[in-house]
Amino acid sequence: MLRVRVVKAIPAPLTPAFLREVLSRAAEEPALASRLGEEERELTVRVTGDRELRRLNRAFLGLDETTDVLSFPSGDSGGYLGDLALSWPAVVRQAETFGHPPAVEAALLTVHGLLHLLGWDHADRSQAQEMDQLTQASLVRAGLPPVAGRLAIARAESQGPVSAASARRPGVT
Repeated sequence: MLRVRVVKAIPAPLTPAFLREVLSRAAEEPALASRLGEEERELTVRVTGDRELRRLNRAFLGLDETTDVLSFPSGDSGGYLGDLALSWPAVVRQAETFGHPPAVEAALLTVHGLLHLLGWDHADRSQAQEMDQLTQASLVRAGLPPVAGRLAIARAESQGPVSAASARRPGVT
């Protein structure tokens, strides 16, 4: 079982129940369920703004720029997986750019963050393809449309052979 705590640091028309449901459904995807194991696991999603994501990105990855989502694995072998920070303004911008509702973009990014908490990365094309497949399957499992062509493969190609996260600070993606 996956317990999800949602902290809304800024107003966003996104319910905590929606994010919990998306992540709970994602946790049922066989590859994710295998990594989660049988014990109860927990994570926190913080819905916040560009300024906070930029500050976190600078502090933990050395990148002085805003980003859409950051994952902070706990390093705890017990039940707590870690924290996700999600920029609501980035969600809205990207949803408009890619032509789907903000809720779908928020779901995509939180699943992407969960995959990082569970140890997946997109440092090369094959890893990015696996993350894309798992994200798509998780969105469908949650009753949302797949959003092909805008996931980790593009990130991996724009970052070169090593992801920005893995090159700078282990444990933050």
